[in-house]
Amino acid sequence: MYDRILVPTDGSEEGERAVRHAIDLAVAHDATIHAIYVVDSASYGGVPMETAWEGLHEMLEREGETALDRVVELAEESGVPAETALLEGTPAKQVVRYAETEDCDLVVMGTHGRGGIDRLLLGSVAERVVRSSEVPVLTVQVSG
Repeated sequence: MYDRILVPTDGSEEGERAVRHAIDLAVAHDATIHAIYVVDSASYGGVPMETAWEGLHEMLEREGETALDRVVELAEESGVPAETALLEGTPAKQVVRYAETEDCDLVVMGTHGRGGIDRLLLGSVAERVVRSSEVPVLTVQVSG
C-alpha cells in the first residue's frame, strides 16, 4: 500500500516519535523513508545584519543535517532504506511540494496537539499540510 513514506523532521526528541512511527510503517509495508528537514528562511529573514543571517543559516543547515542523520540511523537499525533532503522555504509548502513531486504515498508528521487559542496564534505546519496536500497525511501527537 505504501512504497514511499515522507517524514518531515525538526530534529527534536518529541518529533522522533513521528519518525519512529513512519519507520514502523515502512517496515510493515516494505517501503522507503524519505526524510526532509526544512530550513524556514522566512523565520529569520528580518535579522538586520547579513553576517548574523549567514551564521544563523549555516547553524540551521547543520541542525538539519544532524536531524536527517538521526532519521537515517533509526531507519538503518530497522533495515529500512532512507533518502534525505535538506530544503529551504516555508515548511508546509515544502512538505506538500516534496510529497507530490517525489510521488510519496503517505506523509507522517508530528503535531503538538495544540488547540484553541494556541493553535490560532501559533499556527500549525501539520494542519496546513493536511489542508493542502493531495497525498494522505498521518499526524502523530508528539506532546501532551
